[in-house]
Amino acid sequence: MAWRGIRAAVRARPVAFFTIAGAVLALDLTLPALVLAVARTPWTYFTFNPWLKKLPEYVISGETLEKKLDFLSRVALFWFTADGPYGVPEWGFAVDTMDVLRFVVMALLVGVYGALWLHARQQGRVSGWRASASRSGGVVGAFASVLGLSTGPCSVVGCGAPVLPVVGLVFTGLSSGTLAVLSVSSRIAGAGVLVLLSAAVAYLGWQVARAPRQSL
Repeated sequence: MAWRGIRAAVRARPVAFFTIAGAVLALDLTLPALVLAVARTPWTYFTFNPWLKKLPEYVISGETLEKKLDFLSRVALFWFTADGPYGVPEWGFAVDTMDVLRFVVMALLVGVYGALWLHARQQGRVSGWRASASRSGGVVGAFASVLGLSTGPCSVVGCGAPVLPVVGLVFTGLSSGTLAVLSVSSRIAGAGVLVLLSAAVAYLGWQVARAPRQSL
């Protein structure tokens, strides 16, 4: 039933769905670097991975499928870096294929959530404090997915630090224990946002699907 409501909402609000999903995806890809540029120092270098030109050649190579999938799930697609004193990078932000997959899934979920919320409000399925709470939940989920993103600076600058949320890179002088906590909490929070947003989408989809039956 939830799937029927989701399809109805997306068909009824295609512009809202694509606009919201596109905006969230754009924020996922650009906001972390902008946050670091403002909080630390502007980036001095941006590039797509030059190796990507060899991707077709690698795909048809004689490597086993397992090795190909493992490598392609970890390969960086593009990165930002900011030069620091004495030529040592101040910070780096890399995006790999799994990051992009996570960004796309989250953007689609938020886009569906927005279309469902608009459709449910039109049907009168959400009103008053429920409408306010639902809308706030969608906004919080969207920005949590962006600002809580993990970044792999060491895949670019080789610093040996753990994968961190962008917020962790904003601050300097953090202890290794604090960095490790930020790394783990970022992954847990990201998974939690994904689960809660999926549950909210299913609930709103169910609410939208119920409306035609109750209107008879």
